[in-house]
Parts: sequence; C-alpha cells; structure tokens
Amino acid sequence: MNTPFHLAFPVLSIEETKDFFGTLLGCEIGRSTEKWVDFNFFGHQLSAHLKPEEVREAEKNGVDGKAVPVRHFGAILEWDQWHNLSEKLKSEGIEFIIEPYIRFEGEVGEQATMFFLDPSGNALEFKAFKDKSQIFAK
Repeated sequence: MNTPFHLAFPVLSIEETKDFFGTLLGCEIGRSTEKWVDFNFFGHQLSAHLKPEEVREAEKNGVDGKAVPVRHFGAILEWDQWHNLSEKLKSEGIEFIIEPYIRFEGEVGEQATMFFLDPSGNALEFKAFKDKSQIFAK
C-alpha cells in the first residue's frame, strides 16, 4: 500500500457520521470524543470534526457529461469490492449524485465510479479500475 493519507472534514453530527462510515461503509472507528471521530477508511485516516458552520454543498464541474462535486473524497477499491459496495448502497436506498456506472469502457483507464453524500452533505466518490496499472494513465 502507498503511504496512508489523513483527511479531516466537517460534519453535522458525530453519531450520524459514526453510523454512516462505521456501520454502512464498514470503516473501523478509532479514537473519538464528542467533537471528533477517526475512521480507518480503507487503510487511510479520516477525522470527522463536529463543525456544522463549516458544512456546505460543493460546487460542481462538468466531467464526462455529469455534474461532479469539485470537493469530494473517496477510495479506489478492487473491481469486485466496488461492485459489492454499489449493490449494498443500492439495497440500503442511498441516493446517488452520480449513479454507479463504467467510464471509458473498453478504453485506457476503464473504471467504475459512483458519487453519493454522507449525512452532512460531504461528497464521496468510490471507483475501481479494470486494470489498476492504469490509475494514472493519460
């Protein structure tokens, strides 16, 4: 694995955030207080901080004919892992910003992608590459 990254972001509710990232996404919950909580986000450290005044909707840019939230984060999963998560989220009734689909099908950089919001409105993208060696392909 590459060097893990750390990302801190604002949330409206620590309990809703624990439920979403911990229960729904299956992220191990680390240290926490009433004002912040850490997660093992697929080998990376996320720190959700209770700061309602910092929460706001991300602006969007057009990418591949879709309105993609400019400010977003997520993980690159294994192909089967992405499909399993996609099916789980659909079964849980998650409302997608961008429905799960395959971009660049049959081309260099073929990837599965989906966008959705956490309970605080933070945009997440999960993707998987058919060939992981093409993650940085041009």
